[in-house]
Amino acid sequence: MNTALIREQFPILHQEINGHPLVYLDNAATSQKPLAVIEAIKHYYEFDNSNVHRGVHTLGSRATDAYEGAREKVARFLNAKRREIIFTRGTTTALNLVASSYGRANCKEGDEIVITQMEHHSNLIPWQQVAKATGATLKYIPLQEDGSVDLADVEKTVTENTKIVAIAHVSNVLGVVNPVKEIAAIAHRKGAVIVVDGAQSTPHMKVDVQDIDADFYAFSGHKMCAPTGIGALYGKKALLENMEPIEFGGEMIDDVGLYESTWKELPWKFEGGTPIIAGAVGLGAAIDFLESIGLDAIAQHESRLSNYALKRLREVDGLKIYGPAERHVGLVTFNLDDVHPHDVATVLDSKGVAIRAGHHCCQPLMRWLKASATARASFYLYNTEEDIDALVSALIQTKEYFGDAT
Repeated sequence: MNTALIREQFPILHQEINGHPLVYLDNAATSQKPLAVIEAIKHYYEFDNSNVHRGVHTLGSRATDAYEGAREKVARFLNAKRREIIFTRGTTTALNLVASSYGRANCKEGDEIVITQMEHHSNLIPWQQVAKATGATLKYIPLQEDGSVDLADVEKTVTENTKIVAIAHVSNVLGVVNPVKEIAAIAHRKGAVIVVDGAQSTPHMKVDVQDIDADFYAFSGHKMCAPTGIGALYGKKALLENMEPIEFGGEMIDDVGLYESTWKELPWKFEGGTPIIAGAVGLGAAIDFLESIGLDAIAQHESRLSNYALKRLREVDGLKIYGPAERHVGLVTFNLDDVHPHDVATVLDSKGVAIRAGHHCCQPLMRWLKASATARASFYLYNTEEDIDALVSALIQTKEYFGDAT
């Protein structure tokens, strides 16, 4: 994997911020976009722009082929069937679809929904709402001292009354990779379905929903080199066929009468209205780009970067790193002495280093960590050891600045 050649494909990286070369380390929030994706979207709007599934003219056929071709690529990317892939605006929309359609229909008083405290709000609030609406009980798998999940605790928490287990494949704060395949086996043995939040895993590692035996798997395109506003939900066909759509209107109907209507077959019954066509085209191009490099190569590159980052960051006095040392992928979350993370991020930005600071849409986890906020540096296929060196140098300067200020 030639990182220098890869970087050449990302125009945004070749600029200065506040007089310094840009070091972009906020990839867990969103990734940058390669020329292949930018050009695919540009080509669509210049030559193929039309609505899909409707017009019989040439542009309509081209747009439909491009849109459905992207669905085929997503299905192959996840090792799924084409009709099990529903295009959404992203992970949040996908998880809300499962919660609102499957969750509300299949949970009742006395049932249990099991999640963890490390969940992004998008995989926590929807289940809170299902519990409130149905009378089901929301339960949490305990976290180990380092923030990881122990399968023995999963066995104890998931019971015969559990209907849904919802968990992140990779934590967006701790970087921990959860054993979702083993958790799926436990859930199925107890008669529950498993919903996997794949927002932080799909861009960084090879995902096989058949091997995991996931019932539902959600991800966002914008974290994997695709445009914002596009993502997908994978669901097992038997489950999706028995679910009701939650958005109604054009495109998702089969027949509409004055008092009753019927829906199209999968996946279109869940895709009401004009879909995100250009976004799907961009997602397809992003998948082609990532597969040309290789997901295994990307995972190995990020593992090396993470290990290097952990080693270098431990050289910074007063830096507290959160999360486990092992099974720690793609990001490092930390705090620097008593300096507020927003102040850390502001000083780093003055040096051209872009990181994230805040609660990362994980307020229950922040309380568990006993931190109001943290700073987070996250890596992707175009980052280098020199980027991490720049991060460490900027952190040392930040510590000196606030030390002098006091």
